Amino acid sequence: MKNLYRSLLLAATGTFSSLALAHNPVCQCEAQGDEEIVCVGGFSDGSGAPGVTLDVISYDEEILVAGKLGDDSSLSFKRPEGEFYVLFDAGPGHVVEIDHLDIEAP
Repeated sequence: MKNLYRSLLLAATGTFSSLALAHNPVCQCEAQGDEEIVCVGGFSDGSGAPGVTLDVISYDEEILVAGKLGDDSSLSFKRPEGEFYVLFDAGPGHVVEIDHLDIEAP
């Protein structure tokens, strides 16, 4: 009986701790006029993402802007010519892609 109680307690603790640590990546990009784009990334728990990779990639898979989010979890860059997408990559399972057509002025 004591071992069953310990097993149940361990299973419950593992379940609740994984729920507490679960967070989804979020990233938003907005045009600032015709030439500049500002992207801000973070996680659904409200935490920022300084140092996380944010790349701007052409539809031909060429990296146009290789960047990392700054201390304020943002990155600004000149709008590339042609079609592109923004890739916020905080590691496996924590990736957001934003197509250039989804980037609007505030």
